[in-house]
Amino acid sequence: MPSNHVRKCLPALLAFAALALPACVVGPPPGTLYASFAPPAAEIEVAGVAPGPDFVWIAGHHTWTGSAYVWMPGRYERAPHAGASWVGGSWVHHERGWYWRDGHWK
Repeated sequence: MPSNHVRKCLPALLAFAALALPACVVGPPPGTLYASFAPPAAEIEVAGVAPGPDFVWIAGHHTWTGSAYVWMPGRYERAPHAGASWVGGSWVHHERGWYWRDGHWK
């Protein structure tokens, strides 16, 4: 059985945990568009020759317009610094539907 002190503090601790928990959960950013069904398979692309040694290929992906998926072709982009690598974006299934998580430089 918890001590009297623990019983007195428990409501405050639970309230704090309830307020802090949402800040710890990583989810879709505000204003996210959700698709009601999964995206189609990615299209096959040919990257071609890079325009320079410091360019990285960023693969294309489908984007959701609010009513349909549209293919956004891949492109070369200059790396922000030497040794940078691109972490591609991905479609994520969420309770509200599917949403796109953008890629980023690492």
